[in-house]
Amino acid sequence: MALLGSNVTSEVGLRLLLCPLGSNIVIRTACCSIGIALPVYSTFKAIERKDQNEQQRMLLYWAAYGSFSIVEVFSDKLISWCPLYYHLKFAFLVWLQLPSTDGAKQLYMNHLRPFFLRHQARADQIMGFAYGELVKLVSAHQAEIQFVKSVVVKIMGSADQFLRAAVKPDQPRQHSAIEGSIRTSPDTDSDHDG
Repeated sequence: MALLGSNVTSEVGLRLLLCPLGSNIVIRTACCSIGIALPVYSTFKAIERKDQNEQQRMLLYWAAYGSFSIVEVFSDKLISWCPLYYHLKFAFLVWLQLPSTDGAKQLYMNHLRPFFLRHQARADQIMGFAYGELVKLVSAHQAEIQFVKSVVVKIMGSADQFLRAAVKPDQPRQHSAIEGSIRTSPDTDSDHDG
């Protein structure tokens, strides 16, 4: 019975993924999962295992994915309306990652590497200029950055205290829920204001 349920679930999932109409959310989620979430975890594993070959493979993937993302940002308005665009993107992302196709390495060696070797000096100038401007911007706005940093730290501290107060490990769950509803009732709020 469990085997039947899993086959039905996979078939429904596959149909949703491959159905061109009404599945934009599903296919976009699949693209994000296969394009970002899975590679992030694979990169983490490669780093933790100190596997040089896998690290190299993931570096090639991120170079290919980043280049694709840059192109996609500038062409999104033109190509995203095309039928099956996200299905093609999904297939491309799978192709980039599959060890059997070595898509990321192919894309890097055949297109990215020659492009960057040709334009390396100009890219270095642009990156140097951009980095210098970023340093100037950060230096000029140190006070604002420190203010935002302190606000974020306070918000995070408040959120942490709120979460710790919401779930006390030594207190049974049902008493916490009851106390939480008593604390937020309008009658108790007016008592604390005066």
